[in-house]
Amino acid sequence: MKKILIILLILLFASSAFSTISPKEQIKKTVDKVISILKDPKYKGEKKSRQKRAALRNEISKVFDFEEMAKRSLGIYWRDRTPREKKEFVELYKDLLERSYSGKIESYSDEEILYTDEKIENGKYAEVRTKIITKDKKEVPIDYKLYFNGTEWKVYDVVIEGVSLVSNYRSQFNKIISNHSYQELVKRMKTKQTEELTREK
Repeated sequence: MKKILIILLILLFASSAFSTISPKEQIKKTVDKVISILKDPKYKGEKKSRQKRAALRNEISKVFDFEEMAKRSLGIYWRDRTPREKKEFVELYKDLLERSYSGKIESYSDEEILYTDEKIENGKYAEVRTKIITKDKKEVPIDYKLYFNGTEWKVYDVVIEGVSLVSNYRSQFNKIISNHSYQELVKRMKTKQTEELTREK
């Protein structure tokens, strides 16, 4: 009886996962929207940079799980943080990653984007592979790793040209914390944020 119940729960979870929008459809919907914002004339010009960032943040936040990404990027140092520190770090990380991701997409906003592959494991994890074809026919792979949270697919990592954003940040963060401290990492992230905001004014 217990075994039958487990099987039914697995089937129920799997069916709910596939009844929602697929991982590939989710990524395509988000990327298309991001590119449309980047191309929208109403966001052109330096004076519109803040409005553009707000619009981009709104779209990216719908599919990116920034807390999960921040947790993975901070690695072993996450568990030692207080709830207040975790909240502060997630916001700083969110700002950092949004700029990095949108900046990369913006540099390819006039190129062709292909959605080449979608792999789903156990109805819980997925990988969506995309490829940007530049005007000089260079192929730039950008892959998205997602997990199903029970109602929708959420991104927990982005691999750009073979480099994982989460792993890359974890390496940088670990180095700063090991050589200095967690407080120094936060200080540098705040300084970076202030510099970017000043540049946008």
